[in-house]
Amino acid sequence: MSGFDKVVGSYSEAMAGLTDDMTVIAGGFGLCGIPEGLISQIKTMGVKGLTVVSNNCGVDGFGLGILLEDKQIKKMVSSYVGENALFEKQLLDGELEVELTPQGTLAEKMRAGGAGIPAFYTATGYGTLVGEGKEVKEFNGRNYILEESITGDFAIVKAWKADRFGNLVFRHTAQNFNPMAATAGKITVVEVEEIVEPGELAPTEIHTPGIYVDRVIQGTFEKRIEKITTRTAKA
Repeated sequence: MSGFDKVVGSYSEAMAGLTDDMTVIAGGFGLCGIPEGLISQIKTMGVKGLTVVSNNCGVDGFGLGILLEDKQIKKMVSSYVGENALFEKQLLDGELEVELTPQGTLAEKMRAGGAGIPAFYTATGYGTLVGEGKEVKEFNGRNYILEESITGDFAIVKAWKADRFGNLVFRHTAQNFNPMAATAGKITVVEVEEIVEPGELAPTEIHTPGIYVDRVIQGTFEKRIEKITTRTAKA
């Protein structure tokens, strides 16, 4: 990797510098738009004590869920955790700290962190457990709570396409939390389906500019479906 060229050739190079007790911000929503290979590399590295910020923690045996198997995650900052039995067990056994955060608030925490905004007011969570102990301020007759933004040592992101300069294009709903996550990491690593040469992406196509991206790797993806629901055909 030299100059503006951010492409790396191996997962070990992509995640170089990740160590115990770091904070990792991960894009994805359920199993949609998750950086599968980067998550697998974290498991291979065996780092421990991680704080992971993501909408959820994958499922048992896939996605971020594989990092629970060897208890690599110390704390999860998430919105939804209902698809992972091991997550539930570790939480109830006191082995995993969980900070539940409303989904929109979590997205804004990432976006604000990437924009250099240390905190923001939101009405979401006021008068609930989410708002306990947080500063309250009234605007136009409505109460708001102060939420701190989030940044991470690493951000791991899944995109559809990237050029060698790190400009990113996301595809449909796989975009989800990925653009916000990409801005909020001190080191942002992106796993993509296709890498093109600079100039091949029209400026109007680009969702995240390469200024936010440090490393890009081309991966292959299983793209599991979290739940398959079918119905019996009528005779």
